[in-house]
Amino acid sequence: MSDRPAPPSRDRGDYPVFTDFRTRWMDNDQFGHLNNVLYYSFFDSAVNATLIDEFGFDPNHDPQIFYVVETSCSFHASVAYPGVLDVGVRVARLGSSSVQYEIAVFAAGEPLAAATGRFVHVQVDRETERPVPLSDGQRATFARVYGAGAAG
Repeated sequence: MSDRPAPPSRDRGDYPVFTDFRTRWMDNDQFGHLNNVLYYSFFDSAVNATLIDEFGFDPNHDPQIFYVVETSCSFHASVAYPGVLDVGVRVARLGSSSVQYEIAVFAAGEPLAAATGRFVHVQVDRETERPVPLSDGQRATFARVYGAGAAG
């Protein structure tokens, strides 16, 4: 039995929160599809947009901030410019000071993700850079935004 977690779902319906991105001309690489590094930018932007919009997170002034401590990405299908991507986010696990997100990148309207990944945030004190536990209010907001699975 492997200690590796199950891979993130590729099914659109498994993601409660979406952020859309329009691809740009410069995003294509010489092979005619989006360059791999862009997916990590989509992950980061989608997660942080939700923190800002739903949690009122102010990355420039809040006393606690989130550091990315782990990321991964698996590619399943190619996407390219021109196009619109829907980036779905769900919470796989809430720790005492960490959040493990699962993220999926869909071509607009497609039922299966072209790429899936994990993204782990740890909440830290801005000054000391030491982990800070998630508050009850934050946990309630994760449950409201991402559904009952966020409480796991």
